[in-house]
Amino acid sequence: MGLIVLDSSVFKERMRMTALEIRSRMLVKDVMSSPVITATEDTPLNEVAMLMRKHDIGCVIVNDKNGKPVGIITERDIVERVVAENIKPGEIRAKEIMSRPLVTIDSERTINDAAREMSRLNIRRLAVMYKGELAGIISSKDILAVTPELIEIIQEKTRIENQNIMEESGQVSSAGYCDNCGEWSDDLREVEGSFLCEECREMKEA
Repeated sequence: MGLIVLDSSVFKERMRMTALEIRSRMLVKDVMSSPVITATEDTPLNEVAMLMRKHDIGCVIVNDKNGKPVGIITERDIVERVVAENIKPGEIRAKEIMSRPLVTIDSERTINDAAREMSRLNIRRLAVMYKGELAGIISSKDILAVTPELIEIIQEKTRIENQNIMEESGQVSSAGYCDNCGEWSDDLREVEGSFLCEECREMKEA
């Protein structure tokens, strides 16, 4: 049998559309991190840092005295606003360096929506809300983490589609060496189990 190299332009387009479809259907709640670690506005920054280390996280949500989430502190905030300024963490409160207002997204929105919002605001995390309550955190890393899984799903779906098309029709054009004459052809087609170039097909049909 000749070496077969399928024209993949159609399949690449299908693969791209399938990726968009999956991303447009996957919801924020499916990839968010939960539960959320929080601190109060008056929590000393050294305690905030200890919370991050204890839970191995990169941010802490800051709540006001009524328990409402109002801001966020990230590792970057601590480095740039405290360490770089040579400020002692124990002498500063969470409310003094937190980023506000807290940018949120509903848990029922898609990860595409979350990615667009992060890109628009040049941030890497969003607080996730469900019925007005803090439900989780979604980060750019969370979104990127699902990419390998998406690729695997897409590739498998594309492989199955390709196989089905080949089985349903012997008229799928491909490129390779003709099984009959041995010459290279960009228009091989399967005829009675052999892949033949146009000239050999015509000779066989004559």
